[in-house]
Amino acid sequence: MENVLPPAEELRLIDRELVQLDARRSQLLTRRAWLLTALRADGHAGPPTQGPGRPPGTAAETSPPSAQNVLLTLGGILLTVAAVAFTLVSWGHMGIGGRALVLGAVTVTALGTPLLLLRRKLVSTAESVAALGLVLTVLDAYALRRAVLPATDALVYTAVAAAVLAAVWAAYGRSVGGLRLPLPAAVVAGQLPLPLWALAAGGGTEVVAWATLATAGLDVVVALTARRAGVRALAVAGAVAAGGWSLLTGAWLSVSAESPAASVEPALLLLVAGALAVGAAWRAPAAAAATSTAGALAAVAAAGGVLRTAVPADWAVPAYLLCAVALLPAVRVRMPRGVLTGLGVASGLVHGAAALWAAPVVLLALAGPAATLDDVWGGAPVRDVVLPGAATAPLVLAAVAVTLWAAPRFLPAAQPSRPGAECGALVLAWSAVVAAPVALSFPLGPTLAVQLAVTAAALVTAARPSLVSALPPTAADAEAEPGTQQPHPAGPSAGTVRDGREAAESSGGPAGAAAGAARPGGSSGEEHASAPPQSAARALDPVRNLAGTALACGLASAAGAALLGLASRSATFTSLGVLVVLNAAAAAAARGLVRIVVACAAVVGTTGLVAAAGAAAALPGPRIGLALLAVPAAAALLGARLGRHPVAAAVEATAAATVPIAVALAVPHPPTLALVLALAGVVAAGTAVRAERRPLAGYVAAVLFVTATWVRLAASGVDVPEAYTLPVSVPALAVGVLRRRRDPSASSWVAYGPGLAATLAPSLLAAWGDTDWPRPLLLGIAALGVTLAGARLRLRAPLLLGGLTLALDALHELAPYVVQVVDALPRWLPPALAGLLLLAVGATYEQRLRDARRLRETLGRMR
Repeated sequence: MENVLPPAEELRLIDRELVQLDARRSQLLTRRAWLLTALRADGHAGPPTQGPGRPPGTAAETSPPSAQNVLLTLGGILLTVAAVAFTLVSWGHMGIGGRALVLGAVTVTALGTPLLLLRRKLVSTAESVAALGLVLTVLDAYALRRAVLPATDALVYTAVAAAVLAAVWAAYGRSVGGLRLPLPAAVVAGQLPLPLWALAAGGGTEVVAWATLATAGLDVVVALTARRAGVRALAVAGAVAAGGWSLLTGAWLSVSAESPAASVEPALLLLVAGALAVGAAWRAPAAAAATSTAGALAAVAAAGGVLRTAVPADWAVPAYLLCAVALLPAVRVRMPRGVLTGLGVASGLVHGAAALWAAPVVLLALAGPAATLDDVWGGAPVRDVVLPGAATAPLVLAAVAVTLWAAPRFLPAAQPSRPGAECGALVLAWSAVVAAPVALSFPLGPTLAVQLAVTAAALVTAARPSLVSALPPTAADAEAEPGTQQPHPAGPSAGTVRDGREAAESSGGPAGAAAGAARPGGSSGEEHASAPPQSAARALDPVRNLAGTALACGLASAAGAALLGLASRSATFTSLGVLVVLNAAAAAAARGLVRIVVACAAVVGTTGLVAAAGAAAALPGPRIGLALLAVPAAAALLGARLGRHPVAAAVEATAAATVPIAVALAVPHPPTLALVLALAGVVAAGTAVRAERRPLAGYVAAVLFVTATWVRLAASGVDVPEAYTLPVSVPALAVGVLRRRRDPSASSWVAYGPGLAATLAPSLLAAWGDTDWPRPLLLGIAALGVTLAGARLRLRAPLLLGGLTLALDALHELAPYVVQVVDALPRWLPPALAGLLLLAVGATYEQRLRDARRLRETLGRMR
C-alpha cells in the first residue's frame, strides 16, 4: 500500500529541495571562480570546462580562449588597416612634425604595451598588440622613405630597412621573452638584405647566388642555435629555400660554362654550399642524411663541372661519374652515421643517373636487330639513330658495375645489400658488353660474335653461379662467424658462402646448401663445423637471384643475336646453331627452373633452324610446315626417354607450339594442310601411349585426326554431311560403348548423346533442305533403328534423339500432303476438330495425367 502526500505538502517539499540546490550551486560557483583566479596567478591555463549553467552533454560552439583569440586577431587586423590607411591617405595633410609625432607615439605605444599586458598575464592580447607594433615599424620605414629619403635607391633602402627591422625585431623579441612573434618575423625579414644588396650593387647571377648562399649560412646558424621550435622551423625553411636556389644556380652556371676558367667560380659556389650542407648535417643528426646528400651532390657537380670543360663532350658523364667514385672512399672515414649515409646515397644517385644515361645505347643494341625483319637475309641493318655520348656508354656501365660489385665488400659503412648488388653488377656488366658493338660501330660479324659470347657467359653464370661467387667477403660475412679472425679476404666466411652455393646448385634444395655450408673453406684437417639450416636457406636465395638475373640477361642477348642473324643466310645458321648448342649445354649443366627455361629455349632455336633450312632450300610454305613437325616428333621421343622429369613437360609443350605455325604455313594448300594435321595427330597419339600424357594427348590426337579428315574431304570436293559427321560419330559411339562397359551406371546422354547428335542433327538439317526422297528415307530408317535400340536397351538418349529425329523427318515428308488436305477441307472444319480434341482431352484429363506420369517414370528408369 502506497502513502501519497497531499498536493500542498508535496509542493512544500519540492520548494525546499530547490532552495537547497540553489544554495549548493552558489557555493560551487564561488569555489570555481577562486580556483580559476589561483590558476591564472600561477601562470597555468585552466582546464577546458563548460560554462556555468550549461546543461550536461552540451558544449559551447567556441571555447573562451579560442573566442578570445578571434576577437584579438580581428582587433589587430582592424588597427593595422587603419594604420595603413592613415599612412597612405592622411599622411599628406600633416606637417613633418605631426607625422613624426604621430607615428613615433603610436609605434612606441604599440611596442611598449605588450610589456604591461604580459605582467598581467594577458599573453594573447600582448601578441596582438605586438603584431600591430611590428606592422607599424614597417610603416615607419615606408613613411621615412616617402618623406625624408625619396631620392634613395629603392633596392638599397629596402635592403637597409629589412636589415634594420630584422635587428630591431630580434632585439625586441629577445628582450621581451614572453612574445612568440618578433623572433620569427626577424628571421623572415633577414632573408632580404643580402640578396637585395647584391641586386642593388648591379651584380650578376653569381653575386646574387653568393649573397643567397650567405643568407642560407645565417639561417643555418639560427636553426642550430635557436631554442624555439617556430624560429628553428622558419630558419630551416629559409636555409632550404636560399641554399637550394644557390645550388641550382651554381649547377646551372657550372653546366653552362664553356671553359675551365668559367667553371671555377660556379665550382667554388657549389663547394661552399656543399660544405655548408655537410656541416649542418654534422650538427643536426635528425636531417643529416638528406642534408649531407645535397652537399655531396654539390661537391660532385663542382668537380665534375670543371672536368667537363677540360674533356670532349662525350666524356662529360664519365667525368661526373669519376667524381662520384672519388667520393666513395670518404664513406670509410669515421663520421656520424647520417653523414655517411648521405655520402653513399649521393654517390649512388650519380651512379644511377649515369647508368640511365647509358641505357638508350643498350636498348638500341637489343632492339636494333629487329630491323632485319623488314628484309630477311638482306644485309646488316643500317643504324639511322646516333645517340650522343654512345662511345663512352660501355665504359660508364662497366664503371658502375665495378662500383656496385665492390661497394658491399670494401665499404662496410655503406652496407648495401650484397645479393642485390651482385645482381645489379651482373646486369650492368652484361649491358656494357652488349652496348660495346654499338659504341664502337662494329660490323655484322664482330657484333654477332660479341652477342653470342655474352650470351654464352650469361648462360654459364645461370647454370653454375658458383663460378662467379668466389668473391671477397662483406662486413656482414665477416660478422657471421663470431670469434673467427679474418686474416685475409678469402677467409672462412667466404668459403662457407661459396661452398653453400655449390651445394645448393648440386642438390637443388636447402639440404644441399646446408651440407655445403658445413664445410668451411680454407680449413684442412680440422673438424667440420655444421651450419644451421637457416644459414643454408639464406645462402640459397642469393644463388637463385643471381641465376635468375643471369638467365634473363642471357635470354635477352640470345633474342638479339637471333634477330641480328637474320641479316644473312650464313649468320642465321651460325647464330641459331650456336644458340641451340649453348642452351642444350646449359640445360645439361643447370638445375631447377633454369634447366627448364634453357631447354625450352633450345627447342625454340631448333624450330628456327628447321625453318631456316627449309627457306634456304627454297621450299614453299606448306612444305616448310611439314618439316617443322619434326620438332614436336623429336620432342615426343625425348619426352618418352625423360619420363616424368619436369623438363619433359616443358619441352613437349614448347614443341607443341610449333604445330600452329606449321598449320598456318600449310593453310594455302589444303591437301598439305590435311597431311600436317594428320601427322600432328600421329605425334599426339604416340604421346598418348604414355600414361602420364594420355588424358590430354588422346583428346588432342582425336581432334587432329577428325580435323585432318574434314580438310581432306573439303579439298576433294565432298559436300555430303555424313562424310564429315560419321568419322566423329563412330569413334564417339565406340568410346561410349567402352564407357558403359566399364561403368554401367553411366548416363546414356554422356555415353551416346554426343555421337548420335553429331550425325543425326546435321543429317536432319540436310534432309529438310533436300527435295529428293533417298536421304529422308535413309535418315528415317536410321532414326527408327536408333529409337528401337533405345527402347529395347532402355536407354534414354537413343530413344529420345531417334524418336525426335524420326518425328521431324516424318513431318517433313508428310507436310506437303497435310497442306493439300487442309486446303481441301472447309474453313469451319479445323476449328471444329480442335474443339473436339479439347473436349476429348478434358473428358479424359485424369487419365492423360496418369499416362504422362507413367511415361515420365518410365523415362526416369532408363539410363
